[in-house]
Amino acid sequence: MMQISPPKQLACYIKHYIFLENPENDSKNMRLFADGNTGLIISADMNIHDSMEKNLPLSFFYGQPTHYKDLITKGSFSLLAVVFQPYFFNLLFNVAAKEIKNEIIAATDILKDQLIPFQESLYNKEDPLSIINALNAYFLKLISKKETSDLWLIKAQQYLLQNKGTTSLKDLEHFTGYSERHLERKFESHIGISPKKYNTIIRLHHFLSLMKNDTDKTNMTGLSYEAGYSDQSHLIKDFKNMIGLTPSQYLKTKNKLAVNFIEL
Repeated sequence: MMQISPPKQLACYIKHYIFLENPENDSKNMRLFADGNTGLIISADMNIHDSMEKNLPLSFFYGQPTHYKDLITKGSFSLLAVVFQPYFFNLLFNVAAKEIKNEIIAATDILKDQLIPFQESLYNKEDPLSIINALNAYFLKLISKKETSDLWLIKAQQYLLQNKGTTSLKDLEHFTGYSERHLERKFESHIGISPKKYNTIIRLHHFLSLMKNDTDKTNMTGLSYEAGYSDQSHLIKDFKNMIGLTPSQYLKTKNKLAVNFIEL
């Protein structure tokens, strides 16, 4: 697994790229859960279906997840995940983010055949960094035709991130100068979820980062308070709702492929 940051001029739009390769001809059970972002999966050879046995497209966009989604792959594959900043999908395609919440959309439905060169490069086992460089050029060209409106919303989202999910709605109203109802409407339209839900996701991921860096994996109570939870039961409830596991079950998972992507 390889995680690559975008160039500076794309950092406000793309969080990072992830290249993942499975050379083994076996099945893998993976779980995608909310991290506050949307994204694009590009593949040329992946046989993947969801828990309902529905086959997924080779390349697809995923809307803002609010709960976990189990994915099963069969056989070897290579893929590139483009993890967007939360508002990027709305900016690029002018689609209300709440309309695609928890949805998977075939990339061809939006971009026709524009991703074929990247899929072919993956299929031909070209250097992932060269494919990512080509994607950087592609996205820079796309955004050159767009106007970034609602810059205050990007600042508000960054404010929530900086405060690691502990910001109250009153604090956010004071920071932006907008009412709670206006904030909810804008967040749902541009990011797909309410500020409160986004806060919950950020706080849980802050806890995950604390847990990852903690040498004493038994200090769940102390870490939960440090992450801003009033009690451990609140943490466990959020954990189960979003990841479908308890913190101790999460620690035992085989392979943590990314911050919101694990192998079961």
